[in-house]
Amino acid sequence: MPTLLLTGFEPFHTHPSNPSAQAAGALDGLTLGWARVVSALLPVEPHAAGDALRVLLERQQPDALLLTGLAAGRPQVTLERVALNVMDFVIPDNAGQVYRDHPACADASAPAAYLSTLPLRAVVEAWRAAGIPGSISNTAGLYVCNFVLYRALHHLASAGRAHVPCGFLHVPANAEVALAVPEDRAPIPYLPQTEITRAVRVAAEVVACRL
Repeated sequence: MPTLLLTGFEPFHTHPSNPSAQAAGALDGLTLGWARVVSALLPVEPHAAGDALRVLLERQQPDALLLTGLAAGRPQVTLERVALNVMDFVIPDNAGQVYRDHPACADASAPAAYLSTLPLRAVVEAWRAAGIPGSISNTAGLYVCNFVLYRALHHLASAGRAHVPCGFLHVPANAEVALAVPEDRAPIPYLPQTEITRAVRVAAEVVACRL
């Protein structure tokens, strides 16, 4: 049976949890469409995340890859269209580091950007049919989410597996993350964790049904 590798991130910054990790954990081991879901948690630090991702890709040899992460402040789920070969952090990673104008991949063959290879419009249409607001985003930010999307696409291209569907899904805050925002800061939009998990599941099903 084909494998769909689903990743989430550990908590970071001031967030007490990461809804992407909770969604990935809830879907681990399920059969969706034609594929079995294998979930994994990535650290919020580029070097560690890159190493962990490389091991997962080499060990699992997945037939599809759906990376997910938290975009606190966005009101709905979003699929990323593009990954850029740059890191420019506005907050430290979990190792306390801030990278400015730094390449995500220093290989001479690494292009400036990669486009997602997921069926973006099909996923958005499936979300709408399921009553889930969602859209396509043209910026994955320049933090660790963008980094892992770029590195995943570069790894697949370098390994002759550019045909493998691969992309990134940003989820909004859940209630736990929203409640942790200090009272002197503006509140952020959120979705119940069950809805976030359902959105990730619908996206994974669309990808898996096309394998």
